[in-house]
Amino acid sequence: MNAIVLMFLAQDGITSGALYALLGFGLVLVFAVTRVILIPQGEFITFGALTYATLAAGRAPGTARLAVALGVAAFCVELFVARGRLDVRRVLRALAVNVVMPAIVLAVSIAIAGRVQSLTLHFVLSLLIVALIGLYLYRIAYQPIAHASVLVLLIASVGVHLALQGLGLLFFGAEGLRAPPISDVVFSAGPLRFTGQTVAIYAIALSLIVALWMFFGHTLYGRALRATAVNRVGARLVGIQTSLSGQIAFLLAAVIGAISGILIVPMTTIYYDSGFLIGLKGFVAAIIAGLASYPITAVAALVVGLVEAAASFYASNFKEVIVFSLIIPVLLVRSLSTPVIEEEKD
Repeated sequence: MNAIVLMFLAQDGITSGALYALLGFGLVLVFAVTRVILIPQGEFITFGALTYATLAAGRAPGTARLAVALGVAAFCVELFVARGRLDVRRVLRALAVNVVMPAIVLAVSIAIAGRVQSLTLHFVLSLLIVALIGLYLYRIAYQPIAHASVLVLLIASVGVHLALQGLGLLFFGAEGLRAPPISDVVFSAGPLRFTGQTVAIYAIALSLIVALWMFFGHTLYGRALRATAVNRVGARLVGIQTSLSGQIAFLLAAVIGAISGILIVPMTTIYYDSGFLIGLKGFVAAIIAGLASYPITAVAALVVGLVEAAASFYASNFKEVIVFSLIIPVLLVRSLSTPVIEEEKD
């Protein structure tokens, strides 16, 4: 291997690592706040990518209808849970958030399909659709069992993943889709060639990292999420709504997954089940970080990206095996060095 090949592999590894870092952040955030191992993160990637590609192709995506259906279900759950203390203001607020909002997004999706060719509008609309799906999924599938054990929450995640994957096949079919790049700019720096899409990945990844740092360090809701992650019981005692913290965590994870999918889909063909494998690589980074540290997750994601790039060059047939094997020594070390701690009881 010469220096030029090494530079190309490093470029590919850093690009992939930036995306895996974002996915790892979403997984760490959701687990820290809700104790949910977010297996459906892969579906957020797929839905974001294919929703964007479908809008770019001039069609209204089925995910917009899914958001409406989930919103109606979430509205019914909200009414049932609060049936003993309902008032007009609460009902109207739940109606606006769970029914009116996704209906407006669906109407806009149908209205612009094939008529408005704006990548920016498609980008924003895709984010809105996937964000609403993430929000309603938490309300329907996870919030009612928020106090269950981690194992029960994991089983629920597996069920949600399988259901969303089947819906992805229904909405988008078995054929893969690609979308136009965010930018067609191409420039060189020595032997390396950079495209506008690659630069967009770096810029958006860095911007999201800074935005998350600002959110958690300098906003009231961000500090509430941090408090919930440290001690859910203590957070409730000081007046923090842990259910709201869970909704915010899922909303942010869905947005991060959708952005990652939108950044990937111009570079490779995405199928209805492609997100699962991509999300697993972000999961590897999160596991190496112990599902607790954002900086370690970022470093681990870069390592995963670089290892994947090197494995693609030396042993492409075993690329996935090599990447997923990275967690084995980490799990062995943690299992031997970490004392047994009883799960926190709510």
